Amino acid sequence: MLAGFALTPGALAVAPLATEAKVVEISMLAATGIVTDRSPFIVRASFSVPQSITPLADWAAKNGIKSVVSVVSDFAPGIDVETNFKQRFEAGGGKVVDALRVPLASNDFAPALQRVTDTKPDAVMVFVPASIGPIFLRQMVERGLDKSGMKIIADGSLTEDDILNPIGDAALGIITSQPYSAAHDSPENKAFVAAFKQANAGARPNFVAVHAYDGMRLVYEALKKTNGASGGEALVEAMKGQSWVSPRGPVSIDPATREMTQNVYIRKVERKDGELYNIEFETVANVKGK
Repeated sequence: MLAGFALTPGALAVAPLATEAKVVEISMLAATGIVTDRSPFIVRASFSVPQSITPLADWAAKNGIKSVVSVVSDFAPGIDVETNFKQRFEAGGGKVVDALRVPLASNDFAPALQRVTDTKPDAVMVFVPASIGPIFLRQMVERGLDKSGMKIIADGSLTEDDILNPIGDAALGIITSQPYSAAHDSPENKAFVAAFKQANAGARPNFVAVHAYDGMRLVYEALKKTNGASGGEALVEAMKGQSWVSPRGPVSIDPATREMTQNVYIRKVERKDGELYNIEFETVANVKGK
């Protein structure tokens, strides 16, 4: 099996090889909606962009946000976020008044943030890779947008668990949607977080950690079903329909799409026990990956 794929381009590049060789490809992060369409041997252990972002669009439309400017990194997941958010938000009665794309290689968000300042929407909706999140938020604070009264809503990458505390107070109040938070209140997650911290010098798990954890469970249980046979077709069939209680909540693999069906949580960054966490306050249950 091939597993990992932090970014969509890597997952898509390998897809034809997985098909030709009949080898299972497990996506543990790459989230663009089209990934599982590219090979019958791809199984997603993470989430898809449409699955994660449409609940945020629904929440925004129902909670007094009428106008939004979107700011996304200009590559496949960012465009997926922009497109799916706009379709769902405007179907709910809102309006995306501007859609701004920033080159993936650029850390300069000044032009986009100036457009946001000039436009004065009710909210800015953001997608940037987690590694760039602190840079974006620092530039936002420098321009006073955190104190402008404008809501900041985002895909959960902006406030990923392992970068929240270093970001500091600039992250407070940001509303995001994701299938996992280290603050998720369940016995399974408490045990996972405790074990992860013990194995990683006290570091908190992020959503990538739980995707890898669930991905390896998927592998293990599939091999049990096949009695160790490793042919790709048999393994994919053994993965379809699997269901279990993950640290993120109940999950299953949809046999028709090879996508995760799972809860998506609307979260707000708050201080808890002296640290910043994504605190879940609304659950959208059993969201399909497609």
